[in-house]
Amino acid sequence: MTEPRTATVERATSESSIRLSLNLDGTGASNINTGVPFYDHMLTAFAKHSLTDLTVESNGDVHIDEHHTIEDTAIVLGQAIREALGDKRGIARYGDALVPLDEALAQCVVDISGRPFLVHSGEPEGFEFHRIGGHFTGSMVRHAFEAITFHAALTVHLRVLGGRDPHHIAEAEFKAFARAFRASKRLDPEVDGIPSTKGAL
Repeated sequence: MTEPRTATVERATSESSIRLSLNLDGTGASNINTGVPFYDHMLTAFAKHSLTDLTVESNGDVHIDEHHTIEDTAIVLGQAIREALGDKRGIARYGDALVPLDEALAQCVVDISGRPFLVHSGEPEGFEFHRIGGHFTGSMVRHAFEAITFHAALTVHLRVLGGRDPHHIAEAEFKAFARAFRASKRLDPEVDGIPSTKGAL
């Protein structure tokens, strides 16, 4: 019987207070409240398309800026992913996805490697300055993936291949990551032990 791949992580600073629970072997159910509506939308999409059950309650200083809440929630999400993965025994390890959203197209490749590395490219010029929904700065997309990647110890290659609407571009990125992560975290019956010649990930 496989142990449940679940984690609950809490983090509190002077800028935010976060409690996050996840189940890597879920159905994509989610209950997310970060105080940043577009971020809630992105994390809901991540949960749905990665088949990860996800509960997030974040309280941060959004009256100053959404930056702290987004980054700190991403840190906790990464920490929870790493904890839930355990020793990574039996996982597929690698995953890739190509996801469209109307005119936008994003590609993501994930390696649950134990080595944090993010390669991120292709967002159109000016995307980082756009306020999506009036409360989510485009630059926070990359910043969120930097935090998730580092704290989950993933290697992630994420690129935007096309797109015009900032909402569509960001959502395609999160969905591509979700689908690639879904494939990489999958328990593969053909994998015996830890999928690394080193014997550890």
